[in-house]
Order: sequence, then C-alpha cells, then structure tokens
Amino acid sequence: MAEGITYYRRTPGGLVVTPRIHEIFDRWQGDAECWMFVSAHDDDVVIGAGLAFQAAMAEGIATHAVITTDGRMGYCRFPQRRTIAQIRQAEARRAYESLGLAPERLHFLGFPDCNLNPYRGRHFTTIGDPTEVEGASGLQNAFPHILRQIRPTRVFLPTISDLHPDHRIVNEEMLISLFHAQGSIWPELGEPVPAVPLVYEYATYCDFPEPPQVRIAGPAAMLERKLDAIRAFASQEQIDLLVAEQRKAGPSEYLREVHFKFYSPKDYESLFT
Repeated sequence: MAEGITYYRRTPGGLVVTPRIHEIFDRWQGDAECWMFVSAHDDDVVIGAGLAFQAAMAEGIATHAVITTDGRMGYCRFPQRRTIAQIRQAEARRAYESLGLAPERLHFLGFPDCNLNPYRGRHFTTIGDPTEVEGASGLQNAFPHILRQIRPTRVFLPTISDLHPDHRIVNEEMLISLFHAQGSIWPELGEPVPAVPLVYEYATYCDFPEPPQVRIAGPAAMLERKLDAIRAFASQEQIDLLVAEQRKAGPSEYLREVHFKFYSPKDYESLFT
C-alpha cells in the first residue's frame, strides 16, 4: 500500500474510498499486475495521468510508457523544424526519469506526428522503415507487437473524445489491437497475450465522453513531481500555462474504465419474443 494515496470508485452501491488499490481496480492480479500507459505524444501521459503513473510505481506495479508519435510537428520556433523530434525525445526521457521510470520501460514507436491516418491498420513495408517491425508497419502492427512484449494487465489510453485526431486514432487502433494481440494472427509479432487487458481512458485536453469511475488523489509531493516532469518539455512554449492549470487542479486525476464485450445474438433474443 503506497503511503498518502487515496483511491475512489463510483459504484452502483455508492462511492468507495480506500487507500488499498486492489479494492478499486477490478480483476486485481497482485504481483502479476502490469500497467501500460499509451500516448499519442510524448507529454500526454505526464499531463493526463502523471499521478496515476506515479501511483502505479509506488504500489510496486510493473509500469511502462509507450509513445506512439515522434513529435515532429511540435516545433514552436522555425529553427527547430528539422530537430524537434530529437529534442522532444530527449525531453521525454528526462520527464519519465524524473517520475522514476527505468529507461528500458519507456518505448518510442516513431510514427509521424499529425499523420497517423495513413498508418491505420497493418501493411507490409520495406525493411528499414523507422516504423517497421518484422517486415510490416502500421499501428495494428506496432500495437500488438508491444502488447505481446509487455503483456499488460491494464492499458491506459487518451480519451476517445479528445479533439486531436492522433489521440482518437491511438485509442481506436489500440482497442482492435487488443484483440489481435490475444489471438494467433501474425505469429511473428510474438506469443499471444493470455487475456485482453482492462482498458482505461485518461483526459489530457478534452473532457471524457461519460463521467469517469475512478479518482486518484495523492500528496502534494506527487503533484510537484508531475509538474516537474511537465516542465521537462521546455520546447513546448505554452508549458507554463499548462503547469499553472495543473497546479490549480491539485493532486487529483480521473480515469474512465472502458467497457466492451463480444457480440452475442442471444443478447437481443428477448426483444423479439
């Protein structure tokens, strides 16, 4: 149990408030818990789930961050136009290091920022493409591959209601990739995962499509570490305004659990009897 962190969950029976994380997150797997935070851009998780990320590590959970795009469109000054991707990767390494993440648990997929539409699905590609894995590319190639490597019990994604297309595409392509990763398709991408992980959304810039079920509240020190990690992205010149907004919000974050299930014709039988 991590000191100073309180977990909240809205349930049909009322609000559950506890310092014990396993009482909040369904299907808790104890020492086997592994959380994978996926972002479109390098700063998304730090901004939208920096407290949840710290809480996971404080609870002893194996924690990974997966950054989908290379940040090439994030330049604020013209001289950075050709170097911003390298600048932002270095900033991301510093940000996650300040949160306590081991370097080998930070994963860069290298897809072009603001140009994910052509990378929906999976296609064969020329070996040497920076997004190539096992002779193929596409988000539905990279995501099953990283899922089969990390084998998470829970996956955290940018909310589907975010206005940024990259955020929505990452959400959509990861959801279908969860099912690819569990099946036997594309064996060159690794051994299938034993079960589909539970999925949660975090909010970065836009509200959730429905109210979140989970709140994580930590001590002031966790918020300060989050703000320091956000400041690491100094190339993003609006960062001071973002830090001010985060400080105003205080040391709390919210997560929306995503519920989905396989189609069964039996579910609709009663409508026609």
